[in-house]
Amino acid sequence: MPHEVRAAVAVAPGAPVEVLPILVPDPGPGEVLVSVQACGVCHTDLHHREGAVGDAFPYLLGHEAAGVVEAAGPDVTDLAPGDFVVLAWRAPCGRCRSCRRGRPWYCFDSRHAAQPMTLRDGTPLAPALGIGAFAEKTLVAAGQAVKVDPAARPEAAGLIGCGVMAGYGAAVHTGGVGSGDTVAVIGCGGVGNAAIAGASRAGARRVIAVDIDDRKLDAAERFGATDTVNSRGTDPVEAVRALTSGFGADVVIDAVGRPETYLQAFSMRDLAGTLVQVGVPEPDMRVELPLADLFGRGGALKASWYGDCLPSRDFPVLIDLHLSGKLDLERFVTETIGLTGIEPAFAKMRRGEVLRSVVVL
Repeated sequence: MPHEVRAAVAVAPGAPVEVLPILVPDPGPGEVLVSVQACGVCHTDLHHREGAVGDAFPYLLGHEAAGVVEAAGPDVTDLAPGDFVVLAWRAPCGRCRSCRRGRPWYCFDSRHAAQPMTLRDGTPLAPALGIGAFAEKTLVAAGQAVKVDPAARPEAAGLIGCGVMAGYGAAVHTGGVGSGDTVAVIGCGGVGNAAIAGASRAGARRVIAVDIDDRKLDAAERFGATDTVNSRGTDPVEAVRALTSGFGADVVIDAVGRPETYLQAFSMRDLAGTLVQVGVPEPDMRVELPLADLFGRGGALKASWYGDCLPSRDFPVLIDLHLSGKLDLERFVTETIGLTGIEPAFAKMRRGEVLRSVVVL
């Protein structure tokens, strides 16, 4: 029997989010019903609301979530009612060519719930990133619900479901930051600061935070940045070079995802250095680079998909780091809000006033 719950829905491109009643089915084979406790407000939710990532309206927003399993489908054996879980938007299928080659973090056929959640009139909802967690309950594939230590507060734990994992993994997995490396991170929001935390934990001897907002740079220092550069009035490429004996950084992470920041990141690298793009660009953005520069500078230009993470492996590790005091997830939580506070949270996000607003249900 479907469950009627309140949820935040984007009904049309650019239209304000509406809190509406929706219907969530009982779980079928391979699915779990999750009672959502907290869900972060991510830039990707705003991209969905504005129609920048597709036109499958209406969207059920929300994907950085933690909650408790309420019911499991008949064939689900590794989750049970009462389990505390963080939701992942990648659940490796185990069958695609990437999974078969031992690279499940690149899974090309990630699993989602088979049954749709709907409006009262039966209109199917497109859940953001296959989750849709700005809702009192949501239906996901069992592989998307990763059991973690329930000692973590849901408001903090849910953030590893997207932004924190994306940034941390961009440094540790995609960038391969190691002991003694120099690292620059452009953009010190939630993803960028998670990359700073990851680089610091991986043993980087210098972590340079680059942003146009002094408030974000102050926050970056608390996550482990050794140096800060305000690029509003300073050439960030020259500043990073000056801080690295004129060479540039071994790894540069673009957590903004704009052409200008990508070009800055490209030029900030040392010879044979690595550029990692984890900031999500808009579809019409383009970058032009001289082919001779691509060859002459060498190194690697990488896109980081979800921090190249394996949720079943990495989520419990990050929660354990948090509970042991080695990764302060609470520091990412700027404010807690209700479902009706999502539109004001989007406005604060645009103005750069928050790392994360978190919806508490």
